[in-house]
Amino acid sequence: MLVIDPDICIDCGVCETECPVEAILPDTKDEAAPWLELNNEYSKIWPNIRRKISPLSDADDWAKVKNKYPKYFSKEPVK
Repeated sequence: MLVIDPDICIDCGVCETECPVEAILPDTKDEAAPWLELNNEYSKIWPNIRRKISPLSDADDWAKVKNKYPKYFSKEPVK
């Protein structure tokens, strides 16, 4: 899972079209409200991603899993 700092986001929408699993919602949608809080909290403490890497080997499998949050959520960033 990745998070976006809402204080830095300029609401251009590019990330929405680039997300391969369509997991990013515009903050104007009601269903985005709980995600805004999560993004705000974890964008302050998780490391900033500065380079693109290849998808993890099980990314396609996880893309098919529904309702991953909060069951599989970890407060610790992937290393």
